[in-house]
Amino acid sequence: MRKIILLLVVSVLFIQCKKENNYMLAKGQVGKITSKTQVYELKSIFEKDSLVSRLGEGDFADSAHDEYLIYTKQKEHIFTIIPKEQHDSTATIESIQIFDKKYKTSSGLGLSSKFQDIIGSYSVNKVESTFTSVVLFVDEIDATITIDKKELGINDFGIQKINLAQIPDLAKIKTLTMWFD
Repeated sequence: MRKIILLLVVSVLFIQCKKENNYMLAKGQVGKITSKTQVYELKSIFEKDSLVSRLGEGDFADSAHDEYLIYTKQKEHIFTIIPKEQHDSTATIESIQIFDKKYKTSSGLGLSSKFQDIIGSYSVNKVESTFTSVVLFVDEIDATITIDKKELGINDFGIQKINLAQIPDLAKIKTLTMWFD
């Protein structure tokens, strides 16, 4: 009887861990995608979802890269995936912009997080300012995180230098992009 209970507990834990990994953000991993995943594998990885390919042709001919947009069957945007090489199904992934709030790091960092969650778990290696956003570089997980300047109380359209002390703890994440080496 004890063996059966132990087997059930181990099975439940294994299933739970596997389910959590489906939404894991880590260095070299976004859910089921790893740094070794090739473009041709995306169709099978997301067979239950909708894959939209923008291959730099037609209206997208001027695009500097291919894009693969992943949507749920309910038309919710999950990711935008950029491969390292254009028009190459064997290319690996360069970056993935996250749109689904279920995806999080082991410390709970995701799109629903605030600035305090970033600095509470990770070191910000670099801060850059664009016209409308602040970009935070987090090398530990190979991520870039943008925060809208309006979250900082800055409404000027400029690229003034911003430092970490100027970012309020409750500033919301605007975008989260994971990069693959």
